[in-house]
Amino acid sequence: MSKILFVLTGADHWTLADGTTHPTGFWAEEAVAPYEAFRAAGHEIVVATPGGVVPTVDRASLAAEVNGGRENADRIAAALAAMTELEHPVKLAEVDLDDYAAVFYPGGHGPMEDLAVDEVSGRLLIDALASGKPLGVVCHGPAALLAAERAEGGNAFAGYRVAAFTNAEETMGGLADRAKWLLETRLRDAGVEVAAGAPWVPNVVVDRCLVTGQNPASSAPLAAELLKKLG
Repeated sequence: MSKILFVLTGADHWTLADGTTHPTGFWAEEAVAPYEAFRAAGHEIVVATPGGVVPTVDRASLAAEVNGGRENADRIAAALAAMTELEHPVKLAEVDLDDYAAVFYPGGHGPMEDLAVDEVSGRLLIDALASGKPLGVVCHGPAALLAAERAEGGNAFAGYRVAAFTNAEETMGGLADRAKWLLETRLRDAGVEVAAGAPWVPNVVVDRCLVTGQNPASSAPLAAELLKKLG
């Protein structure tokens, strides 16, 4: 059994352009679907957050309308409650990458608040990329890539093809005009090649060791691709 590191946001809000805060955290399906796939394949999961804080689930991600109905929403909530690893995260700064076979970053708007500017996470991502270990990042999780700035300048993911939550999806979700910045735009500005698919449709992009997904619906297909790399 190998260990897979889940790096989750420690934020419970996203600061908007006018200074108000939008309650958020991590998106339930984006943690649950990969967790279930990895555990079914026999892997152990370790959760890490900035400072080792217990991560907050975005309550909106437990709503029936974003989970295909109440039955699946209840299933997601029950699965989340059973993920005891979420209650005992390790401190991101104390993570030893050598202990893990792969690294995975779920999304939610939380990473826009903390992981996008977290130097510890940024170094971990640079090291993961250099190691060649499978690295999975989904939805708003690619905000964390923005912190992967090399000491000599430039983003470590510049030139990589990725899928990430698009400007169109942020607009359709009603938050684009209130945001300080948009993920797709910032990734492109950093030299990352965003391969945008249709809104809300699964879109997974594989580029070398990096596997990325565009939205919550991409979580399960991303996990399947990551498992292929783990053999």
